[in-house]
Amino acid sequence: MPLQKLQFRPGVNREGTNYSNEGGWYSCDKVRFRSGFPEKLGGWARAFPGQFYKGVCRALINWVDLAGNNLIGVGTHLKYYINRSQYYDITPIIHTSAGLSNPFTTTSGVQVVTVTDAGYATSAGQFVTFSGATGFNGLSAAQLNTEFQITKVVSSTVYEITLPTGVTPTGSGTGGGTVGAAYQIPIGLPAETTGNGFGAGVWNGVNIATTYRATLAYTSGATPWILLNPTSTTINVDSTTAFPSAGTIIIDAEVITYTGKTSTSFTGCTRGTNGSTAVNHAYRPAVGTPAPVIVYSVLGYLGTTQWGYPTSGAVGVAEQLRLWTNDNYGQNLLISPRGGEIYYWINNTSTFARAVPLRTTADDAPRYTNQVLVSDVSRFVIAMGATSYGDSTYTFDPMLVRWSNQEDPNVWIPDITNQAGEQRLTNGSYIMQAKRNRQEILIWTDSALYSMQYLGPPYVWGFNLMMDNISIMSPNSAIVVNNVAYWMGTDKFYSYSGVVSTLPCSLRQYIYDDISFDQRYQIVSGSNEGFNEVWWYYVSNDEVQAASQAGRIPVVDRYVIYNHLERIWYYGNLSRTYWLDSPLQQWPLAAVGDEFTGQILYHENGVDDNSTASPQPFDCFISSSDFDIGDGHNFGYVWRIIPDINFSGSNNGYPTAYFQVSPRNFPGTGFTKSVVDPINSTQQYSNAIKTYEVQKFTEQLYTRLRGRELTFKVGSGGQLGVNWQLGSPRLDIKPDGRR
Repeated sequence: MPLQKLQFRPGVNREGTNYSNEGGWYSCDKVRFRSGFPEKLGGWARAFPGQFYKGVCRALINWVDLAGNNLIGVGTHLKYYINRSQYYDITPIIHTSAGLSNPFTTTSGVQVVTVTDAGYATSAGQFVTFSGATGFNGLSAAQLNTEFQITKVVSSTVYEITLPTGVTPTGSGTGGGTVGAAYQIPIGLPAETTGNGFGAGVWNGVNIATTYRATLAYTSGATPWILLNPTSTTINVDSTTAFPSAGTIIIDAEVITYTGKTSTSFTGCTRGTNGSTAVNHAYRPAVGTPAPVIVYSVLGYLGTTQWGYPTSGAVGVAEQLRLWTNDNYGQNLLISPRGGEIYYWINNTSTFARAVPLRTTADDAPRYTNQVLVSDVSRFVIAMGATSYGDSTYTFDPMLVRWSNQEDPNVWIPDITNQAGEQRLTNGSYIMQAKRNRQEILIWTDSALYSMQYLGPPYVWGFNLMMDNISIMSPNSAIVVNNVAYWMGTDKFYSYSGVVSTLPCSLRQYIYDDISFDQRYQIVSGSNEGFNEVWWYYVSNDEVQAASQAGRIPVVDRYVIYNHLERIWYYGNLSRTYWLDSPLQQWPLAAVGDEFTGQILYHENGVDDNSTASPQPFDCFISSSDFDIGDGHNFGYVWRIIPDINFSGSNNGYPTAYFQVSPRNFPGTGFTKSVVDPINSTQQYSNAIKTYEVQKFTEQLYTRLRGRELTFKVGSGGQLGVNWQLGSPRLDIKPDGRR
């Protein structure tokens, strides 16, 4: 019988059964396709060896300033950094306390230090930097005048910090002299948290369309700045109109049930339900007038600092993870945590001063926004989801688009002499994401796609509804590549090239069964233009279960790739929290790491995993669907394989890969084992599935395999410096009877 050439269709297909996909590839990991043939993914290496940032990265931006400095912005759930060969912390300051008198209290031999500040109600995890302190009780001024992360909030005026390892007070008592304290904006969450179970929320997520809100009022017995203490069972608000007579409300991240109400209060309250914690709720003193604390009904939860609206996949009340949006305005930078303020970093690469609230210099800039971006040649600063101009209560409208005057980020109040303005969109409940495209800005709401185009005065911007009744998975799940937008919806993939189309996907069923919808906001998209690819990284259900069992946060662990040139799909396992393919860098940038080991990697750099000081090989493979002889009525006996594989790009002098040909008799049975060979052979056949080593000059491999169906697999792992691309191997198969 002639040799059987193994030529499989490009891409991986899991839409049907293994057997029905005969002639195609069925599973893979860290493998891509080039000109229809599978090959190993490129490796990665540390962009800045030995340098790490704090927190899980959720945003990257790369630009060059007027002095030619190549700058990278890095937003994490803890901080925001600018990288110019090293990381500079530009996280905004939200409050400064001056003249604190002997605020530190130490206990001899204990690293925990208590701090008293009656002027600011802080939160656990927040960063604070002290200045002006004098040493006492064995602590030097330098050890006190530095940055600390608040480990515990004792009361509205007292919190705790922990000294570094090796630094311990030698005495007990208060001290420090006259101290200043600068508090950074509160930290966000590294992952989405959800209170599950009956009563935790409406079925299939929250119903944003019927949100009820009220403003928290002073409760008798509360201390200054505190509007509601953790033990109060009566909650005073400005009005309970439209709230049910009994139900569930949410203040910040605390879920509270109530059994009755008056016109201005909720009564019979049970605090800290559904896994939340009863805490103080307070005005957040900041520059200017502090924002009100908002009470939400459970029908439309989001906390005062966490705007963003998960709408499906979780039965419960979700608290959003910290996501940043960023865009450069010339050589300067605009940043905003999703649901927070817009901050402005004035480029200064000598001091790297911190970003400041845009409203400190801008007239009535939005107090909150879901996304900030800058239009291209027209240079408007645009807030997607915003507070309206002239609104002294700072009511956030998640469907409002606001923009500054052209070429002036400091003018936001519409006037006949400028082009500032705002427009409320109608289709949807909230704006999820916006991306610049050629001569337009694409805006995704939770159910529609709009095109925003510059018209000039007097209308300034026009809005066209491109498609309704669609979906989008997360605020980072859309990407524009070659003037075509691709995005992941809640149940399928889409593309937009002037019209919205469903993107055919040979992995749709597999991917959507695999994705954890509880962690959908961790999904991030990116392009890899060198290989014509669009990537989506996501958290799998397996990872959520493993994280729960290990007592850690779930992290991104898998990816799916669409090759838009060859129109094929493939997938695998890889943990990356953000991806940026910048034309200003030689290789694509990827963020990796947990709260303590965050770093940026250069992808497609080398062929190994160089994310640590010691390079490591990584495993990769691709496996075919089952194939047979004819229509499967004959058994096949495989006695020889003719390899066809090249190792171009390897930096190992003797690179190897492996082949596996696994037989079985029926689709419903497991793979059978190799035939036991009673004859002595250099292949040393054993009663197990055989892996055959393939080298650069391997001419042929002798086998003894028998089965009705066969599966072919190629891969590598365990050897440094290996790169490979598969060609068209051949099998020598003989019919071996029927059964």
